Amino acid sequence: MRLSRVAVLRQAKAAALDGVRRLNCWGSHLTDISICRDLPNIEVITFSVNGISDLEPLTQCQNLSELYLRKNNITSLSELFYLKGLPRLRVLWLAENPCCGQDPHRYRMTVLRNLPGLQKLDNQAVTEEELSQALVDGVEITAPPARRSVENGWAESTESSAAGSMVEPKSELLSSSPEETNKIREELDMKPVPRDKYSSFSPRETDCNRKKRNNVLNAILLLMKELDMEGLEIIQQTVVRRLQAFQKKELQEE
Repeated sequence: MRLSRVAVLRQAKAAALDGVRRLNCWGSHLTDISICRDLPNIEVITFSVNGISDLEPLTQCQNLSELYLRKNNITSLSELFYLKGLPRLRVLWLAENPCCGQDPHRYRMTVLRNLPGLQKLDNQAVTEEELSQALVDGVEITAPPARRSVENGWAESTESSAAGSMVEPKSELLSSSPEETNKIREELDMKPVPRDKYSSFSPRETDCNRKKRNNVLNAILLLMKELDMEGLEIIQQTVVRRLQAFQKKELQEE
């Protein structure tokens, strides 16, 4: 799915593309982000849980400081070439992409060698020691990705293209395990939910109901970031009334 101008302006509540500062399109089935070429002032982008494979459009986002790309279809670390020219990029979340491969150390070192300005990678702070080690263990990327076949997340040139716009199945995109929910909360700078809070499901509750409940919870958490104070106050009042209704019902059942 292609990210459209109308969708960007609606989500960012902006009148023009050059006025967009933050964009949150988590779990939107996106494969084409060409519109990013027209977002010169964007500062924070959340594209996690989509089907994005091409990062070239981000080269024009010179004010970008935070980029969340977890769980997409980025098959080659050569895509980092397009991020090397972003002078203000400080936070990158790239985990759970095919490009991460089977060697976590080599992956992290390669990202840091090519993006030494990062302060946080995959929700983990970058240290001076890592930046020094990256010069030794990381692979320098000097060219954009070519047509390629991928093995263990690393690119090899080939005549045929394997970089099509693949999209993960909906069930996978919207998987809502405790870990998934807490990753979303971390991206929103929220505290993780303790695991024991997930044990409140009734034994009779089906997997379908459990997934539906968690999907709704994840959607609410993401949308809350877009609300102003008035909107949050309305949410708070609604939650209080809802909790009171539940408590009343429990007392009646007892």
